[in-house]
Amino acid sequence: MISSAQPEPVTLEIIRTGTRLSSVPLVPEIRLHQADEPMGLWQRTELATGRTGLDPPFWAFAWAGGQALARYLLDHPEAVRGRRAIDIASGSGLVAIAAAKAGATAVTAYDIDPLAAAAIAANAGINSVAVRAVCADVLNEESPPPPGTDLVLVADAFYERDLANRVMRFLERGRAHGAAVLVGDFGRAYLPRKRLAPLAAYDVPGLIALEGTDIKRTTVWALPERQRAVPDDSPPQIPGTEDG
Repeated sequence: MISSAQPEPVTLEIIRTGTRLSSVPLVPEIRLHQADEPMGLWQRTELATGRTGLDPPFWAFAWAGGQALARYLLDHPEAVRGRRAIDIASGSGLVAIAAAKAGATAVTAYDIDPLAAAAIAANAGINSVAVRAVCADVLNEESPPPPGTDLVLVADAFYERDLANRVMRFLERGRAHGAAVLVGDFGRAYLPRKRLAPLAAYDVPGLIALEGTDIKRTTVWALPERQRAVPDDSPPQIPGTEDG
């Protein structure tokens, strides 16, 4: 499913009545529609839509990885300025909004939840930035990111094994096609630390309702290029004799 159409009135009503506009603790430059706790909003959403089994309202919270990555982008605009960025599993759109604020040429935010796509569009408008919100499962495709993408962003997406594997394959396809990759995560169970390089770490406050602790030490990671293997018949490299 791919859609960037205008959200239904009931969707906008859920966002408006189920959340409040407030600044993000680590990124006070950005305001989002945020809920105080997940279960009440989840139940109200199912009642309002008349459907059960909906995805949890991940879009209504500023998660630790997203806050850290957004902070990094605003503090290091050189990482994003002039680039065409995509944010996958975008949730509230926090990272995408930060990328736009930091000077990205274009930003597209992807999420599989229609409510998330509507929230991203609403949050981008509140923060006076242009973010294209798309409801799509881009991870199911075996193709690389859209042509022209030179920065791939993702935060808080390594909490399930299957999802983490799909995210990592997508990130590796993007890196293989020349895109830079940045990840925000505090070290969830399926984060592939050995494939990532840490860039910065932040103490993200105000997460007691989400993570059971008020402060979460959270890292921003880069996905480096894979090192080329040295052929077996190549002579060993002696330190200090490298070219240049």
